[in-house]
Amino acid sequence: MKASEYRVTGVLVIFGILILGIELPGGSILDMGTSGAGPIGSAALAAGEEPKDTIAAQIRAQGFACDKPRSAVRDAKKSKPDEAVWVLKCNNAAYRIRLNPDMAAKVERLQ
Repeated sequence: MKASEYRVTGVLVIFGILILGIELPGGSILDMGTSGAGPIGSAALAAGEEPKDTIAAQIRAQGFACDKPRSAVRDAKKSKPDEAVWVLKCNNAAYRIRLNPDMAAKVERLQ
């Protein structure tokens, strides 16, 4: 591949954010396989947002209230390879969110 040629290697859409993986002569701009961050970490970094902001936007779009998200922590024990589980804490509520690709998030309000 010539230095002036670029090839789109993949397209990722998470929460309405379009991220293109572009292959350059030295490698790919978007390499999710080696970061270990998973889809949410990668999307948040690419968009310049923190996971708490991205996840809060997702649940708001589904009709849940989240005033000023304070933190989002991934629950490694409850997560699966194709289902990331996060605990989101907002000023007014706390939620457990299960994120599945190409599906609405499953949201459970915590006490």
